[in-house]
Amino acid sequence: MSNSVVCRPKLYLGDSIKEKKLDKIMKRLASKPLLSNVYLIAISRNASDQLDIFDAKQLAQSYYKKHPPYVVGIAGDREEAVELVEQIVRECLAARGDCALKEYLSC
Repeated sequence: MSNSVVCRPKLYLGDSIKEKKLDKIMKRLASKPLLSNVYLIAISRNASDQLDIFDAKQLAQSYYKKHPPYVVGIAGDREEAVELVEQIVRECLAARGDCALKEYLSC
């Protein structure tokens, strides 16, 4: 994979993202990120935020070549991405008793 995306080994996937098509999606994200209906959940670079949700098309911007996002989840639309974030928060609360998502996701 190119330097435009760094992924967590075990990604959270939305219902519309099929495991068997994940390799194809990841290759497209690395080479031609102008995918429609693909939203990424990434660790925020901002110290006051924990996760960012953004359209995969943003990876076409030159900023991401120098600063690749650490992707923890992939969804088919924004609503599905929010549902994945809710799932991550529930898992973090159950495992740690807090919402330290960056630490929970091993960043």
